[in-house]
Amino acid sequence: MNNMRSNRPAKRVAASALVVAFSLADAQAQTTPSHSAPSPTTSAQPAADTLSARQQAIIPIAAVAAAGDIERLGVALNQGLDAGLSINDAKEILVQLYAYAGFPRSLNALGELMKVLDNRRQRGIQDTPGREPSRAIPQGDALRAAGTANQTRLSGAPVQGPLFDFAPAADEYLKTHLFGDIFERDNLDWQSRELATVGMLSALPGVEPQLRSHMRISLNVGLSAGQLHQVGQVLSDRVGAEAAQRARDALAQQLAAAKNG
Repeated sequence: MNNMRSNRPAKRVAASALVVAFSLADAQAQTTPSHSAPSPTTSAQPAADTLSARQQAIIPIAAVAAAGDIERLGVALNQGLDAGLSINDAKEILVQLYAYAGFPRSLNALGELMKVLDNRRQRGIQDTPGREPSRAIPQGDALRAAGTANQTRLSGAPVQGPLFDFAPAADEYLKTHLFGDIFERDNLDWQSRELATVGMLSALPGVEPQLRSHMRISLNVGLSAGQLHQVGQVLSDRVGAEAAQRARDALAQQLAAAKNG
């Protein structure tokens, strides 16, 4: 594996290390400033201060699925489908869930989605299937290159550091699988994926460093501070006070860090 050390001047910032199935701990990463263009799957329009009904619906689905609350997930899925989520939107969110809450909760959540869809069909509701990915996912070295590029664009700079030197397999899995296999699937835009991630991490105690990192990434992909404040309100109204407070604290800390430069 290539050593990720750089000879260019760099500063330490919190790595965008994500909570994967093996409970990857937060790390301090070496980054070099990047000015990459926005992802083509991220809205190029100026960010508004409010989330659409569809965007709001993503947050409770992700949060209650991460918490393993299947009963409330059924309600959230019905509300999300009514708000304009397609079947494939919901599937993508619940597949992505495994990277943050593990395969058992992801599989249980997908099983609940199947039940919800079957029930809706029996009631005569025809949900929109939604898009499939528009391109084949690369393989081998091309997958690692694509994943590394995605990770850099999401984080705002290359991600590297002592944790990844200590556990290079974690670095490989993040780049090739999470940022490669998952984030190369362009049928769910990056803003939606980040709203899902923030919802998931807000529901999980003990992953506050990763939640702060994803508040930063959410801003990087074009969500506004106003929209992220609204995430806290959605969590308060539809998930719970503790999840809402974690989201609000993480956003406040990220905005303060950005202001202090």
